[in-house]
Amino acid sequence: MKVNLISDTVTKPSKGMMDAILSAKVGDDVFKEDPSVNALEEKVAEMFGMEAALFFPSGTMTNQTAIKLHTQPGEQLICDKYAHVFNYEGGGVSFNSGVSCRLVDGYRGMMTATQVEHAINPPDFYHSPLSKLVCIENTTNKGGGACWDFKELERIKAVCEKHNLKYHLDGARLWNALVAKEETAEQYGALFDTISVCLSKGLGCPVGSVLVGDKDTIHQALRIRKILGGGMRQSGFLAAAGIFALDEHIARLSEDHKKALEIGLALETVSYVKKVEPIETNIIIFEIDEDNISSDAFTEKLRSLDIHIISMGQGKLRMVTHMDYTDAMHNYILETLQHL
Repeated sequence: MKVNLISDTVTKPSKGMMDAILSAKVGDDVFKEDPSVNALEEKVAEMFGMEAALFFPSGTMTNQTAIKLHTQPGEQLICDKYAHVFNYEGGGVSFNSGVSCRLVDGYRGMMTATQVEHAINPPDFYHSPLSKLVCIENTTNKGGGACWDFKELERIKAVCEKHNLKYHLDGARLWNALVAKEETAEQYGALFDTISVCLSKGLGCPVGSVLVGDKDTIHQALRIRKILGGGMRQSGFLAAAGIFALDEHIARLSEDHKKALEIGLALETVSYVKKVEPIETNIIIFEIDEDNISSDAFTEKLRSLDIHIISMGQGKLRMVTHMDYTDAMHNYILETLQHL
C-alpha cells in the first residue's frame, strides 16, 4: 500500500470533480470570455465580501503578483522568518519586485503586532528601505499548519493603518484555518487589502489559486499576471474544479485535521521521536531522536515500506494529511509507527 504524505497537493480529482471538469462551459479567459472562470472569480470574491477576484495558475504567482501590486523596487516587506514568500518562492520577491524582506522572529510562523511595528523602518530615514507591506501566512506551512489568533491579525491591521502599510494574506491553506477556528472568509476579507487562496492544497483541485481585492487592485493584477506569463485560455476546466471544491470539499477538511492529530499522538508515544510540534490542522512536523536513528535513515525506512514524507530541514520532518489519504492508509501508518 503506497501512502503519500509529502503534501496535500498530491491528490487526484474526485469523480464528482472530474464530472464538473468534463461538463464545464469554457471560453477564452485571456479575453475574459470563459464563463466558468468568471463564475469562480465572482464566487470567491463574494465569499470574502470583496469586490473582485482573479484566477491564477499557482499560489506562488498569486503571492508574487500581490507583492508587485503593493510595492516598488527598493522597498521592503515585513514577514515572519518562516513565511512562504521568503522561503519557498524562489527569491521571486527580489527578482520580480526588487523588494527585500525584513524577517521577524515569530512563533511557528506567526508574529505579533508589536514585532511588526518594531520592524518598520523610519520613513524619513532614506538609508534604509521604505517599509510598504506586511505579509501574513495562514495557516503557516513551516510552522506546522498553525492558525493565527484573529485578534492579533486585527492588531497588526491597526499597525498597518497607522504606518500606511498594505496588508496581504497568503491564505494558501486558509480553508484549513477557517474550519479549525470556526471563522469566516468575510472576516478576513474585511481585514486585508489582498488575499491569495489555493484550490490545489486541501481542496483537491489539480491546479489553481485566486487573488481577491478591490476592483482597481484586481484590474492592475490582470496586467501583472500577463507580465508574469499567467494568462490562460480555456481555463474554465480548471475553474470548474475550483467551484466544485469550494462547494463540496471545505467542510471535510476536519477529517484531515483529525487524522493529523492521531498521527501526532502516535508519534509522541514512540522512543525514536524527539519532539512533535503542536497540531491544529493537517500538517504534522516532528523531530527524530538522532541518538536513536538519523532523520535520513528514518525517512528511507518509511520509503522502503512505501510511506513517503519530506524533510523541512534542520532535522524537522513533515507529514500532511489530505482527501486521498484513506482510513486504510491511516491504519497502516499508525500500525507502522508503533512497530518500527
